[in-house]
Amino acid sequence: MTTHNHKTTQQGRHICFVTETYPPEVNGVAMTLCRLVNALLERDYKISLIRPKQSAFDREGCCDAPTTHLVKALPVPGYNAVRIGLIDKGRLRRLWGEQTPDVVYIATEGPLGSTALKIANELRIPVISGFHTNFHQYTRHYKLTFLGKPLLSYLRNFHNRCHLTLVPNENLLRELADSGFQRLSLFPRGVDTSQFNPRRRCQKLRTQWGLEKDTLACLYVGRVASEKNLPLAIESYHAIKKIRPDSRFIIIGDGPLYEPLRKQYPEIIFCGIQLGHELARHYASADLFLFPSETETFGNVVLEAMASGLAVVAFNYAAARMHITHAGNGLCVPVGDKEAFVSSALELAADSEQLLFLRSQAGRYAEKIDWQQLFTIFERHLLQTIPSSRIA
Repeated sequence: MTTHNHKTTQQGRHICFVTETYPPEVNGVAMTLCRLVNALLERDYKISLIRPKQSAFDREGCCDAPTTHLVKALPVPGYNAVRIGLIDKGRLRRLWGEQTPDVVYIATEGPLGSTALKIANELRIPVISGFHTNFHQYTRHYKLTFLGKPLLSYLRNFHNRCHLTLVPNENLLRELADSGFQRLSLFPRGVDTSQFNPRRRCQKLRTQWGLEKDTLACLYVGRVASEKNLPLAIESYHAIKKIRPDSRFIIIGDGPLYEPLRKQYPEIIFCGIQLGHELARHYASADLFLFPSETETFGNVVLEAMASGLAVVAFNYAAARMHITHAGNGLCVPVGDKEAFVSSALELAADSEQLLFLRSQAGRYAEKIDWQQLFTIFERHLLQTIPSSRIA
C-alpha cells in the first residue's frame, strides 16, 4: 500500500470512529479519542462518529464536526456510568452505503464495535482497532475469573478480523502477540503540557484541603473501581500519616466504589470528577501521585501527573514503564509487590529533598512527550490502510 502525506491526499478523507465512550464522559479512552478526532479535523479530514446516546438531552446534529450518529445505549449492570451501544445492522449498512468511510476506527469491542466490524468487513471497508482496555484482566476484580479465557478469546477473534490493531505500550503488544493477536502496531500516548503543568498549582485550593504550603498532598486520579487497586493507595496513605500526620489524600474520579469508600474513609478528600483547567489545578496542587493500578493498557493519568510536577509511585508497566526512570523522574516498583509500593510512598514522604527532585524532573521529562508527533503516527496508519485504488 502507498503512503501519501501531501495535504491534498488528506482533504475529504472520511474516517469513521466507532466507540461506546466519548466526551463529556470522562475516562482515558474518551479523552484519547477526542484528541485524535480534533487533530484529524484540524488536518482536513472528514470525521463521523458512531456512539451510544449519553443522556436524554443528547441529540444528533448538535455540532457539525464531527458528524455524530447516536445509537441505543444500555448501562453495564453494576456500573451504570459505563454504557454499551446497540445498532441495527440495516441502519449501519444504509449509513455506510450513503457515506462510505475510507477507514473505520473501532475503539471498543462491545456490541456496537462487533456490529461495526461485521458490516465493515462485508462492505470491504478497512478497519483499524484500538486495544484501549484490558477487559480480560478486569474479571479477577469482579469475581468473574472463569470468564478471563473466554473473554481473551473473544478479543483475539475481534482484533484479528481488523486490518491493524494499535496497542499503547510495548509490554502489552508482546503479551497480545504471544496470545495469538495478529497485525499489531505500537501507538503510545502523549500529554498536553499547556494544560497540565506545575504553574497550575493553587494555594487557595490547598487551603480548602486543609493544607499549609509545605504539607504533603497525596493524589489519585482515575476510576474509583475495584480494578484500580485503590485499597493499596489508601494503605500507603495510612502509612504516610504515621510519619507525616498532617498529610492529606485526595481522590479525583467516580465509579462504583466512590460512595462506599467515601463513607469508610471520611478523612480522605473525595473531589468527584474534575475537568479541564480544574482538573489541571487539582493535579498541580498535589505533591505525590499514588497510582496502584495493575490493569492499565496505558495510564494517561501517569503522564498528566508527571506534567503537573508530581512525583509518581506506580508499578513498573504500561505508561510508568515507558516513561519513568526509577529514582530519576519517579519511582517504579515490581508489578504485584505491594510492600515495595508502600515503602516507596513512605520513602518520598520522608525525604522532602528527593520528593522535590523527582517532581522537578517529572515536569521536565513530560515536556518532551509531544502529542503532535503521535498524531502524525496515527495519521500514517490511517493512510497506509486505505487501499491504493481509493487514494486520489
